[in-house]
Amino acid sequence: MTKFPGWRVVAACFIALTTTAGLGFYGLAVYLNTFSREKGWEVSSVSLATTIFFLVSGASGLLVARLIARFDARWVIAGGGVIGAAALWSFGSVNEKWQLYLAYVVFAIGFSAAGLIPASTIVTRWFQTRRAYALSIASTGLSVGGIAITPWTKILLDRQGVEAAAPWLALIWVLGIVPVTVWLLKPDPAKEGWQPDGERIAPATAPLVVDGEQYSSAVKSRFFAFVTLAYVLTLGSQVGAIQQLVKLVEERTDKGAATLATTLLAATSVLARLVVGRIVDRVGTRRMSITLFVGQGMSLVWLAFADGKVVLLAGIVSLGLTIGNILMMQPLLIAERFGVRDYPRLFSRTQFYTTIGTAGGPFLLGWLRDNAGGYRTSYLIAAACTAAGVVVLRAAGPTTVKAS
Repeated sequence: MTKFPGWRVVAACFIALTTTAGLGFYGLAVYLNTFSREKGWEVSSVSLATTIFFLVSGASGLLVARLIARFDARWVIAGGGVIGAAALWSFGSVNEKWQLYLAYVVFAIGFSAAGLIPASTIVTRWFQTRRAYALSIASTGLSVGGIAITPWTKILLDRQGVEAAAPWLALIWVLGIVPVTVWLLKPDPAKEGWQPDGERIAPATAPLVVDGEQYSSAVKSRFFAFVTLAYVLTLGSQVGAIQQLVKLVEERTDKGAATLATTLLAATSVLARLVVGRIVDRVGTRRMSITLFVGQGMSLVWLAFADGKVVLLAGIVSLGLTIGNILMMQPLLIAERFGVRDYPRLFSRTQFYTTIGTAGGPFLLGWLRDNAGGYRTSYLIAAACTAAGVVVLRAAGPTTVKAS
């Protein structure tokens, strides 16, 4: 009997997300610190490159969603592997700020094509009753990337500099995405003769009807608007805090602690995500999301005042308990409320708006650090934005009531 391929698909998404997060999401904080140190550029100017990255990745995600709805998603993800590798290679030739910004534009396109939008879409197609658990495993790759790849990236950049390290970063990116995508990934269960969660489609049966609300009505709903706004506020705060984290820890302690910080953050996120993936169906997606938002806000206040290695690293562990799960909750909220039918378009749309808000986080916190009292002010503002996200998400309403 043929084994259900869904878990191979989850494994492929896990590996691809490990790569994109390790060299992309978490790696951006390392690149910020490296370019600031090697080129003598202000933190705010390098933070602007991170802002550009998130803006472009959000916009290109809309195109990625359309491509994976029409074509084999494997080739979209593999294309992201090639584009992202080219951008990382170009880091070694950056000598002017405009070159950095251009490299980040290209890198953002590759990141989007190989990242969470295609991965969550494919996992959502393959699983229904076990969707939360499957997504928790696949998206754990985001945190594993921070453990397995980002610390090594920082050590490499610290020892060799960006010019010598760039080709190695490009090689890891392409090898971590292209082979596993082509070999393991299957974009659609129906085309492989399977129903979601592992039942075979009987011969000569009618095609499966994909459930869910139409894009045109879903995108106009109160739930969609409020969830999107809540994530703009909360992820903007989270991403801004993470991108400044390496420099924050290095300023208050030393380089060794800064390297350990990303590992602790990602490791805690891995463990917390696997736990929440098991219990979220019993607790409720929206209730769990609100709890995680509150936890993130409290952790950001902690980091604002933390001084000394032990206290600072404890605050990072506290933040790690929330960050990966908050990211995982967003596709679950959209899929639970609106179904699978137009999920790629809906998730890419909410990601687009979210990413626009997220893009401002690194720049805002970097600007506050340079001009308004250092990182204490930065992280307190981030905590206040997260608190506003809690209020908005509570006002969104339940996930179980579908609009007519």
